[in-house]
Amino acid sequence: MVKQKKDLLQGTLDLLILRILSTGSLHGYGIARRIELVSENVLKVQQGSLYPALHRLEDRAFIKSKWELQGSKRPMKVYTLSAAGKRALEEETKLWESYSNAVNTVLGNA
Repeated sequence: MVKQKKDLLQGTLDLLILRILSTGSLHGYGIARRIELVSENVLKVQQGSLYPALHRLEDRAFIKSKWELQGSKRPMKVYTLSAAGKRALEEETKLWESYSNAVNTVLGNA
């Protein structure tokens, strides 16, 4: 039986975050949860990977953040995709599709 590997490559996590934020603003936990739900629980993003990725994307101006009050709860940092992030998402998606096709080709010919 093949053991499932759930670690994500840094660039892959960045791409997934950008894609999730392309559907609307979310806080960190919401991003991680959405990735988990959309991937049908195959991909799980740990806080130790998520928050450094969010900071990295913010430093590159691909996402923006602001503090918002969520009901009567404490303020939460909410992340939004920027115009530069939309462009990066398009470019990174094309690159990912190219890599994915190449890997599938190698696997099919192995």
